Amino acid sequence: MREMKDSGVAWIGKIPSDWPLIRFKDKYSNIKEVAKERSVEYERLALTLKGVIKRPKDDSEGLQPKEFDDYQILRENDFVFKMIDLQNISTSRVGLSPYTGLISPAYIRFAPKEANQYNQFVYYYLMSLYYNCVYNNLGGNGVRSALNGRDMGEFIIPYPNESEQRTISAFLDQKCSRVDTLIANVQTQIEKLKIYKKSLVIECITKGMHLYSNKKSTKIEWISELPAHWGECRIKNVIFPKDKPVLPTDQIITCFRDGEVTLRSKRREDGFTVSFTEHGYHGVDIGDLVVHGMDAFAGAIGCSDSRGKTTPVVHVCHTAGNNRYFMYYLRAMAYGNILMDLSNGVRIRSSDYRNFDRLGVFGIAVPPRTEQDEIVNFLDEKCSMIDSLIVSKQAKIEKLEQYKRSLIYEYVTGKKEVS
Repeated sequence: MREMKDSGVAWIGKIPSDWPLIRFKDKYSNIKEVAKERSVEYERLALTLKGVIKRPKDDSEGLQPKEFDDYQILRENDFVFKMIDLQNISTSRVGLSPYTGLISPAYIRFAPKEANQYNQFVYYYLMSLYYNCVYNNLGGNGVRSALNGRDMGEFIIPYPNESEQRTISAFLDQKCSRVDTLIANVQTQIEKLKIYKKSLVIECITKGMHLYSNKKSTKIEWISELPAHWGECRIKNVIFPKDKPVLPTDQIITCFRDGEVTLRSKRREDGFTVSFTEHGYHGVDIGDLVVHGMDAFAGAIGCSDSRGKTTPVVHVCHTAGNNRYFMYYLRAMAYGNILMDLSNGVRIRSSDYRNFDRLGVFGIAVPPRTEQDEIVNFLDEKCSMIDSLIVSKQAKIEKLEQYKRSLIYEYVTGKKEVS
């Protein structure tokens, strides 16, 4: 059993007595090397949850600069940190770059002071801080909490000799690779279940529950044929947005992208804009069909499980039939990217929040009410089973991620020793 000592740092705890502690700036220098006219010579890099990757300069995702002269140069084997908006615990924070290229001027770069310096062990330690939300907790309570290069330089790091660093890093490389492979396999299973669920919904609301021999062609934009006895019309003829009064006891209802419509407090308390005037809010009753005016294209369509109130961004509707059938129909449109085309690939502008007409002109299949109920009962049962499988697999991923976080922490702080 190794002799241990108190590191004096809360998030490190005890370390082997023969391990020294260093400050990050003792081994690494905070450097900002602006590319200027040399920006054309370098590829663009990005810090992601999977580390530092190459990113095309003409990438259309997100806000893009017209030129990269203000970007800084990040060199191979440098550390890069994104230490802004620290209240966000789900974004990337630290990377060890395998490339030389351009990185955002908002990022913090640290370069090793010695040539060919071994950095993998320190990287694992810095990732352990990320996994345990140390950066977030040190960033303060401001709206855009942040750390700067000076803050980063003062970080205390356990620093065994290079031989032991390499032994620990090689062990963690092997173990983490196995865990990552397991996580990727489970994630693939989840994606297949999601695809199956989407195809099941589309199949049921376009073909019904039986093998009908009599079919008819349809004018609906994205369906070629329907059972001959089904009706068809415009959405506006069967789904009707309705303003309902808000009660003094109403809590806020939110329509999430996974289709759940529930009290906001049931899902999360943070990350929402608070409106003190609540101008334009309307009531929601249990069972009401709810269509998010901005996120419907991503699947934010559902039937409310609670009484409450919601913002003018959200359409609260009643229908000429089974609300849940029409919910599944609109979700099928989202799954088939029909609503994406409606929104031109982006969120609908605020001027369109209350404009249901854009959706209302689309065609909709309307089976008899008995078949609507039959389809709903089948999809409710099947989708619930699929969702339960997804939840169990997501729990498995969380356990694997927890194991990985614990593994890294215990070895980079010397609480466990590589045998």
